[in-house]
Order: sequence, then structure tokens, then C-alpha cells
Amino acid sequence: MFNNYGQSFQEQRMQQLMEQKQMRDFMRMYTNLVARCFGDCVDDFTSSKLSEKELTCSKRCTLKNMKFNERIGQRFGEESAKLMEDQARMAQ
Repeated sequence: MFNNYGQSFQEQRMQQLMEQKQMRDFMRMYTNLVARCFGDCVDDFTSSKLSEKELTCSKRCTLKNMKFNERIGQRFGEESAKLMEDQARMAQ
């Protein structure tokens, strides 16, 4: 059975499962980022606001982790492309 876009039910289900996994992965990454940066940067609990030092540390930590995750994604994409090329070459 196909939908309006020519996708079978199985393809739709697979797409849905992949989207759910991506959301879980994103939430896990976000949770780890918050825990790491909070733990590393926040140490004064006498105020409801972050100090300038804590704010600067948090921003740097967040940026560093976001760049790290972006680079990991790029490398994963590069390695996946190489693997696909190697498999295509072997199939010929």
C-alpha cells in the first residue's frame, strides 16, 4: 500500500523510527551538554543569576561541545560516504 508520495507503509514506518531515534539522540546530546557545562561552570549557588564568570564559562563550554558534535557528524558523513563508495566498487 502506498501513500500520496509513493512511499510504502514500511518506508513510512522506517522514516518514523529514524526520526524518533534522531530526536532521542538529540535529547541525549542536549542533556549531556547541559550536565557537563553546568557541572564545570556553575559553582555559586548563593544567587539565582549566573555570575559573569559562570556565564562566560557556560557559553564557551556550549560552543566547544556544539563544534565538537558538528565535527563528529562531519567525520561520520565522510566515513559513511567512503564506505558506500567502497561497497559500490566491490559490487561491480
